[in-house]
Amino acid sequence: LVWGEPNEDSGTIDVNLGRSLKDRRVTAAFPEGDLGRRAVTHYEVIKRLRYVSLIKCNLETGRTHQIRAHMKHIGHPLFNDVTYGGDKIIKGTTFTKYKQFVENCFKLIPRQALHAKSLGFIHPTTEKFVQFDSELPQDLQDVIEKWEHYVNHID
Repeated sequence: LVWGEPNEDSGTIDVNLGRSLKDRRVTAAFPEGDLGRRAVTHYEVIKRLRYVSLIKCNLETGRTHQIRAHMKHIGHPLFNDVTYGGDKIIKGTTFTKYKQFVENCFKLIPRQALHAKSLGFIHPTTEKFVQFDSELPQDLQDVIEKWEHYVNHID
């Protein structure tokens, strides 16, 4: 779940990533390509909820914090991602009622709104492809439903 609505329904982010020059705990985007390593994320908007969007990401590369850094780079940080700036109201008003709604959403999912639905890789020992799938956790389902209800009952 990311802040805002990407302009396109799908896209590819092909921007180098590496350790931030200001904070080594954070992965930074280097669009000029002179620092970091190439990182490619393909994304698709699954659901637009006016202030936030549910997106699906397929990774071509596997860099540290790749989704978090790439989504921040295109202006759509993960919802409630403290490290990458998604723990503040990015889209919408700062009026009391909306601010309280967002804070209640943050309480529902006290972490970045990121979930690995499917992971697959070639096992280093057996050299066979293995894949793991899991459903959305309840906290993420709950916050999505809360946003759906909110956008369907405003105006």
